[in-house]
Amino acid sequence: MTEKKCFVIYNKPGRNALADELDVLNQADEIKKALGSLGITTYTKAITGDFMNEIESLASEKPDFVFNLVESINNKGELCYFIPALLNMHSIPYSGNTVEALFITTSKILTGKFLRRAGIQTPESYSPSQYEKLKTGKRYIIKPVWEDGSSGITQDSVFTWSQGNIKRLQDFDDSHWLIEEYIDGREFNISVLAGEKGPEVLPLAEIVFQNFGEDMPRIVDFKAKWIEDSFEYKNTVRCFPDNDIAPELMKKIYTMALECWSIFGLKGYARIDMRVDNNDIPYVIEVNANPCISPDSGFIAASKKAGLEYTDLVKRIINDMNS
Repeated sequence: MTEKKCFVIYNKPGRNALADELDVLNQADEIKKALGSLGITTYTKAITGDFMNEIESLASEKPDFVFNLVESINNKGELCYFIPALLNMHSIPYSGNTVEALFITTSKILTGKFLRRAGIQTPESYSPSQYEKLKTGKRYIIKPVWEDGSSGITQDSVFTWSQGNIKRLQDFDDSHWLIEEYIDGREFNISVLAGEKGPEVLPLAEIVFQNFGEDMPRIVDFKAKWIEDSFEYKNTVRCFPDNDIAPELMKKIYTMALECWSIFGLKGYARIDMRVDNNDIPYVIEVNANPCISPDSGFIAASKKAGLEYTDLVKRIINDMNS
């Protein structure tokens, strides 16, 4: 039996890359080890702005499949879908989500449109130029349309609308930013993994905001996610609530996560982020196709809670590959 050959591809971090970019290197190393333990000959390849030639060169190596970790190109998330498109063009099987799923879910605007069309509760959103639709005294959050990993999000991203904010919003263009209503309440991460009997929802994780004053928005901003010596990082804690959540709410969250998997045609693995308001109404705030699976990530924490080893996780992802 011929041994399979795989390339683990990832976006090459820039010269002055921050922690959010560098994290992909940890993922690539861990996945290479896991594939090796499965008896698969594995190579790694960094992808840059010259991605068309790089994928063509990779195709000449005739890999059996590619494990796709490309989250952005030159730190621009809006370009990531080009990689599965090129792999499709060269008829190379690849892990994770399809070009269509990546394109739609990377855009928070498109994601919201698909969710609303399917009847899934999600925050109302507006382009910055639509500021006249915002309600005085209501809280909103401004987010980058195409980036994930809390890139571009700070405590100042949450604001209470008044006419005095008009000038501030003029700094944000419609193609790269959107305004969402701020859902005050609990935040949950729901990891979903492909399995023999279909997608499996892993144990529910909650983000707990400890010691946050009343004037501090309870959000996972860039500091909370990446800056280890910051107040936000130290006081934003992941836990698994188990019995600290009503069964009806748990069922609703799990059902919505599986509906998202179906709506976007997800494959391999994904993470759905939700906020639950004070009336126990869950809102989908983000659908993460190909989320981070470095050893300290939320997805891996949920996998361990479910009793899965890292190699088991990788095996299940590659068993649900695109071809």
